[in-house]
Amino acid sequence: GNMKYLIVYAHPNPRSFNHAVLETLEKNLREKGEVVVRDLYALSFDPVLSAAELAGLQKDEIPEAIKEEQVHVKWADIVFFVFPLWWAGPPAILRGYIDRILSKGFAYDFGPGGLQKLLSGKKLQIVTTMGESQQNYEASGMFASLRQTMGGVVSDFTGIEILPMRFLTSVTMVSDEERKKMLDELEGLAS
Repeated sequence: GNMKYLIVYAHPNPRSFNHAVLETLEKNLREKGEVVVRDLYALSFDPVLSAAELAGLQKDEIPEAIKEEQVHVKWADIVFFVFPLWWAGPPAILRGYIDRILSKGFAYDFGPGGLQKLLSGKKLQIVTTMGESQQNYEASGMFASLRQTMGGVVSDFTGIEILPMRFLTSVTMVSDEERKKMLDELEGLAS
């Protein structure tokens, strides 16, 4: 049947290049299947995993807002995270989405046989816009670090397969033509 795509989008400015990435991706994916977009800022998603929520999770009590997001993740074949790189990681709102949505009992669990990866069979595609040059990030080890923290750890616990990450670098410095070219290159993602 049709492929099901979930795009989790985390940039506060609708006029950003990141938003252009979202629009391009959504358009491309709609030609291949069904698409749901969760714009975390537009949803005023609360990234904070509170003491009460944490206590509730121990008893398998999940807030409605979280259940709603988990329904989308469960539905999707491929999940996209689209975000700008801030301080070497995703914006807090997406970081908090990961903290709250990929909860024990939903994304992973511990059973008699140890760790159970509950999201096996799904794929995660990360697309991030970055201000610095590719050379700088290669040199500093930033790409490797993101592959580990955003990819490896999530995969190890949930069983989600991490697709090759797309790092769109130097976005603040390049010309509109070059940005257009980056958008065109998103064409082949998750096909």
